[in-house]
Amino acid sequence: MGKGTGPEPRDALAEASALWRRYFALTKELKKFLVREDIEGFVDLVAQRDKLIEQMKALPENSYRETEECKEFIAQIRQIDQEVMYRARVWLNRSKQRNAAVKSYDLTAGIGPGVLFSRRY
Repeated sequence: MGKGTGPEPRDALAEASALWRRYFALTKELKKFLVREDIEGFVDLVAQRDKLIEQMKALPENSYRETEECKEFIAQIRQIDQEVMYRARVWLNRSKQRNAAVKSYDLTAGIGPGVLFSRRY
């Protein structure tokens, strides 16, 4: 009779591999969503990745992280994550600039033309 406390080591390795594959696929998708500036979809994918991380942490100790497959995933994920971070910063900066332009327009839109011309600068 087994312990019944969770998956056997082989099952844990297979589950870890499947979770890493999904994590890798979601990471690649993050980049695509940023390129399309689909921020809602991007945020949703980030939440899905966070859930995968929790599932990975819940796995029993296993040696999957030491496999060549996992090391390759990690290297590729790091590279994609760097690109995603760069693109996210670019999007955020552009978004801030757009918001600033909209706010400045909104401030002058409420002022009547007589007010602008009657002020001394």
